[in-house]
Amino acid sequence: MALLDSYTERKAKVLAQRRDDLTANPEAAFVPLKATSHAAGITGVRPVQMGDYIIISDSAPGLAGHSLGPSSPEMLLGALASCLVHTYLLQATLLEIPLDSVEVEITGGLDMTGVVGLPYDGPIRLERLAYKPTIGSPADAATIDRLHAVVEQTCAVLNTLRSPMEVKRTADR
Repeated sequence: MALLDSYTERKAKVLAQRRDDLTANPEAAFVPLKATSHAAGITGVRPVQMGDYIIISDSAPGLAGHSLGPSSPEMLLGALASCLVHTYLLQATLLEIPLDSVEVEITGGLDMTGVVGLPYDGPIRLERLAYKPTIGSPADAATIDRLHAVVEQTCAVLNTLRSPMEVKRTADR
């Protein structure tokens, strides 16, 4: 018996119900998402509301922040890590692969040259993104390799970052 069996059993039941729901009502498959943020007073702290949750984003003192929360690039890495872990859980459930643990580490960097106003070639963006999944499972190596391959195809945040879409600005001010 794997350590996450009780969770994946519950998840399997929920996924079966969702498949039934979406089969009966296919237009419900598209889930609109929204996040909003603003500068909070004179601190520069940025509360970010995502659904029913608010996470404080801030900069380090080197950018006049107070380190009261993760920076925006760290939040992006965190979103990727969380989505990958969840996708491993989903796919292991669907493929009936037993899991003891799932951990994902995301690494990357940001050249601060352009951020602080120095000349910079090209748009400012995160660089050298990589992820390292650590999967604890009694399953054999070939089964875990198959899990990795399916996760690569089905992780929404990973695939969005790998094949970026246009992000439109909808207001002029």
